[in-house]
Amino acid sequence: MKKTLLFIVLLIVSRNFAQNNSKIAFQKSRYELAVSYYKKADFKKAIDLFYIASKIKPENEIGQESVKRVDTLKDLLRGNIMTQVLGTWKMMGDKPIWAVKQSNTDSQKDFDELVEVNQNEILFFEKNKKTQEKKLVKSEKLVFYNENSDALFSAIILSDGSIWNCIVNENSDELHVINIGKKGENGVETIDSNNIELFYARVK
Repeated sequence: MKKTLLFIVLLIVSRNFAQNNSKIAFQKSRYELAVSYYKKADFKKAIDLFYIASKIKPENEIGQESVKRVDTLKDLLRGNIMTQVLGTWKMMGDKPIWAVKQSNTDSQKDFDELVEVNQNEILFFEKNKKTQEKKLVKSEKLVFYNENSDALFSAIILSDGSIWNCIVNENSDELHVINIGKKGENGVETIDSNNIELFYARVK
């Protein structure tokens, strides 16, 4: 009976050890791949892989180093996207600019919806098409959404708690924003389907 019990204990220990080793091996492979992308200056792929490595075993050396790398890359990538997004943008609707076809309703609107982004604020305007007069509708502080060293570097949070991920295309002439969640009294509620999406074209 004692031998059987000992055998079961050894089997469980060895199985746990094998699982632990496979996790560490996978973590190391993700970390090394992240480093290779980092050296190629592909920081977006690198931050995703460092984040994965940090979550597999956060307590070990690779996990802790990965967290540091995520935070460093997040600052770098935010600096890059700020350079791309500064300026004035015209709201085109919920489809990519190349797919937009002006409807009769839209063409009858007497104003354009504009967004101006500076280092500290997001300003929302209505611009009269005939008079070219701009009216400020609202302003928001530009606040990046931060959550426990995640890989999300281009999400902003507005005063109503809504969280929007911002993507600028390679030519920096199209801004795509996606509502990915909302922060309330009970924490953050993520939105995984039927997300609101808006597209903006650069004006200047």
